[in-house]
Amino acid sequence: MFNKVLIANRGEIALRIVRACRELGVQSVVAYSLADEHTMAVKLADDAICIGPAPSSNSYLNIEALISAAEICDADAIHPGYGFLSENAHFAEVCAKCNITFIGPNPEAIRKLGDKAMARTTMTEAGVPVTPGSDGIVESEEELLKLAHKFKYPVIIKAVAGGGGRGMRIAHNDASLIQGFHAARTEAITCFGNGDVYLEKFIVNPRHIEVQIIADNHGNVVHLGERDCSLQRRNQKLIEEAPSPALTEEQRAAMGEAAVKAAKASNYNNVGTIEFLYDASGDFYFMEMNTRVQVEHPVTEMVTGVDIIKEQIKVASGEKLSFKQKDIKMTGHAIECRINAEAPNRNFAPCPGKINLYIPAGGPGVRVDSHCYSGYTIPPTYDSMVGKLICHGKDREEAIKRSIRALNEFVIDGIDTTIPFASYLLHKKDVVEGNFDTGYIGKLMEEESMTEF
Repeated sequence: MFNKVLIANRGEIALRIVRACRELGVQSVVAYSLADEHTMAVKLADDAICIGPAPSSNSYLNIEALISAAEICDADAIHPGYGFLSENAHFAEVCAKCNITFIGPNPEAIRKLGDKAMARTTMTEAGVPVTPGSDGIVESEEELLKLAHKFKYPVIIKAVAGGGGRGMRIAHNDASLIQGFHAARTEAITCFGNGDVYLEKFIVNPRHIEVQIIADNHGNVVHLGERDCSLQRRNQKLIEEAPSPALTEEQRAAMGEAAVKAAKASNYNNVGTIEFLYDASGDFYFMEMNTRVQVEHPVTEMVTGVDIIKEQIKVASGEKLSFKQKDIKMTGHAIECRINAEAPNRNFAPCPGKINLYIPAGGPGVRVDSHCYSGYTIPPTYDSMVGKLICHGKDREEAIKRSIRALNEFVIDGIDTTIPFASYLLHKKDVVEGNFDTGYIGKLMEEESMTEF
């Protein structure tokens, strides 16, 4: 096991890793920017090192600063959390060259699966179902038009290095296809430094279902069941749950087997998530793989009892998985509500600022992952997440009722948050009955007034 882990991240995930390290008897050091000097992770870690000013490019994305911090504090491993450099193959390679363990998959797997076009090819060869689309990168308007006419509209253009909804454009005709092609490439260059794109048939009104996997360095791969992440706005997840209310046991087993097959085909190690699109006819298609821990990993922890972060650290240190597939049982139901510092009545505009009073929800089956406290100031520099509310119940009905109860007693005074919007969604008949897809919130916002929030 490691002696000391440098945490190359911020916010609630940094604090989550600090706690996991503490339980494993591993010292933790938080690398923080000047904007994050007063976060809970910095306060609770064994040590902390400032790595630069607030802008991410000068701190959390600064590989030289992070490696220097690790060497200064004599860390033998770096945990990248999610976002920032967590899926950066070059960073993983630099860590290895400096004899520092990167707590994540090997660089080759990150590179292969981070390139969405290459990932599609890998999955096709492994027999994992993929959405019909181009065989790799599309480089010209002529090729793009030919493919769109072959698969028929609507189609979607995606950046090979994309994520979080960036570098994606849906097209319903030739004109929007050409416009989207150039727009997606421009956005991809700006966000990822890579303008390559590919094309897929656009699955209308799918569900977004993902499978959590974990693999050790000894050839063992286990999946921890699925999460339904269909309640999202502009490709940003707002509410996630496990298990999915849409799947039968047969479909659940098939999706889990496909996820394990995908991981093995990529020679994958450590934690990862295989994301699928699930259509109205019950078919599912590989969408992408996230080569890191997910924001929504707690819902899986709540229904399986597996501490994903601790297991992630253990397998990175060379240990074998502490369980086999037959040991994984999903018990009850869990729902996660992301709480962001945003104003739903102003098109979800970010609302950074000082939290005057912070009282998290509690009670049976309630978990809150957050780095915030009374008097803490949400900086405008980073994403707007305040925390995550995760509620577990004996079944989905209880999990929904428990989530609503917890949202109602959660107090965050001084800034606008998405708490009332999450409660509003969980009261909707379609959500209660499990009848929704990735377009549900968008349609809801077109039909109903958001001024009440």
